[in-house]
Amino acid sequence: MTYALPTTTPDPGATPDMPMRGKMALLWSYAKPHRVMLLLGVVLGLLGTAAELVTPLVTKEVLDGLAVDASLRGPITVLAVLLVAGTVIGLIQAIMLGTLAERIILATRTGMIRHLLGVRVPELSHRPSGEMVARVTSDTLLIREATTSSIVNGVNGFVGLIGALVLMGVLDLPLLMTMIVVIVIVGAAAVFLMPGLSKAQQDAQAEVGSMGGRLEGVLRALRTVKASRAEAREAQRISDFARRSTQKGIRAVKIEAVAWTITGGGANLAIMLVLGFGAWRVSTGALEVTALIAFLLYAFQLVMPVMLLTMSMTAIQSGLAAAARIAEIHAIPLEADDVASPPSETRPADSNALVLHEIRFRYTPDARPALDDVSITIPRRGHTAIVGPSGAGKTTVFSLLLKFLRPEHGEIHLDGRPLSQWTLDDLRSRIAYVEQDTPLVPGTLYENLTYAAPDADDADIWRALEVVRMDERARALPDGLNTDITASTLSGGERQRIALARALVADPEILLLDEVTAQLDGLTEAAVAQGIRRQAGRGAVVTIAHRLSTVMDADQIIVLDAGRVRATGTHDALLETDELYRELVAALRIATAGPTGQSLVKS
Repeated sequence: MTYALPTTTPDPGATPDMPMRGKMALLWSYAKPHRVMLLLGVVLGLLGTAAELVTPLVTKEVLDGLAVDASLRGPITVLAVLLVAGTVIGLIQAIMLGTLAERIILATRTGMIRHLLGVRVPELSHRPSGEMVARVTSDTLLIREATTSSIVNGVNGFVGLIGALVLMGVLDLPLLMTMIVVIVIVGAAAVFLMPGLSKAQQDAQAEVGSMGGRLEGVLRALRTVKASRAEAREAQRISDFARRSTQKGIRAVKIEAVAWTITGGGANLAIMLVLGFGAWRVSTGALEVTALIAFLLYAFQLVMPVMLLTMSMTAIQSGLAAAARIAEIHAIPLEADDVASPPSETRPADSNALVLHEIRFRYTPDARPALDDVSITIPRRGHTAIVGPSGAGKTTVFSLLLKFLRPEHGEIHLDGRPLSQWTLDDLRSRIAYVEQDTPLVPGTLYENLTYAAPDADDADIWRALEVVRMDERARALPDGLNTDITASTLSGGERQRIALARALVADPEILLLDEVTAQLDGLTEAAVAQGIRRQAGRGAVVTIAHRLSTVMDADQIIVLDAGRVRATGTHDALLETDELYRELVAALRIATAGPTGQSLVKS
């Protein structure tokens, strides 16, 4: 069976290059599920805009009434109703849009989280986790404004602008033409600035993401940083990202300030021109004073629609950049099952648990094979150890068994059937994996121990803790199993033992252990070795170890070298027949007796 090789990806901190039409479609996709509430917000906004548009005309009626000594009760009542209605509508709209914005953030974040947890393992190996966190946190905030307030503000601003211009034309067409000339000039200048604003905001977001990625990695290795006296250097590197983000942010602020200045200055210039030109027309008798006052009120009202349009455009520019970066997350390929369900036939009781047949795998198309023509048989019961120099391909074998990776050539069989016939869930439910770095999951000790077996009872938990000699330490914790544990409260060896206990609690059919004794003392290692032997009597145990003392009594030892199986056999047989195995044993200064009874190495 042949699978596609993983391909390289662009700089994870960069904002993806995407056509404007595609960005707009992405942005709308976040608002589309809430389009009913969004439409209601627009309608409320239009009602508020309508109330504002009517106000100058009613004011003109009041002034005209004063001139002829008419009753003002009706116009003033209308003004009061418009004021109260506009205030209530604004309050309802603000609450509705705020609620809608938070729902959009929730949907966007949960969707990104589900996608990130479902992606293929190799796809995230070269992407800083801090960068991914930044996209889930900061970029989603930009989506909020661009998909709620900006849409409503844009529609209201556009309608308010057009409505005001129409009513101004009703009042006096020459004054309207004066306003339109100024508005066109101001609008053209603002549109000209938008691409530069978008680019500056994209660059600033990219630097923030890079800063988060670097900071997350440094905090994870803080002990090494301090021991290497590198605090100042790392602070300088991380601050460089912050400074570049600030520089790009300042550039965006400057462009935005210029846009606002042009907008505000244009509005003031338009009012001055209208006032001067209108006063001249009043003096000639071509325009009534009350019409000029109403026209000026509309001119002042134009400031708000123009501001709303400007705010909408700037928010959308930020949202477009964020949408493109979020879309890149959703473009990362997900893990997928080759079949809809696992085979239903009963597996033969005497079959091998796992068989790798002529496996070849490489991490990139132009790299040398990490595994080349590897064939391994793992019995259903017993202890199989995989040893070899660093880079021999040991951990790659485990990644293939768990379908984190797919082979370029060859097949892997579980219970006599290809792995492609097993769903990911069914495959991994039968395998427990203790990885080399032994990470702890955020949460309590109990949550860590039951992570792979949520229904495990306390007896299973304490039994596993006893096997790894961690039971007394667990009882000594402030809240016992309910203690919230972090990497700082437990030593490396304790974290390693918790990871192993977590696998034992699951009681798997196949147990994969990657360097699980690297940080254990001799007594604990001996206890763990006994637990491994006990588990090997019930199922298949496969271990990877550089400390050969943990695998000397394995039922079979497989020696990998440069991605190939060099030799297979027991400890004693390999000492006699394989030079590399003897060198590995000698390098680790393990006192072992050869076939003739002579000690090979004395420590």
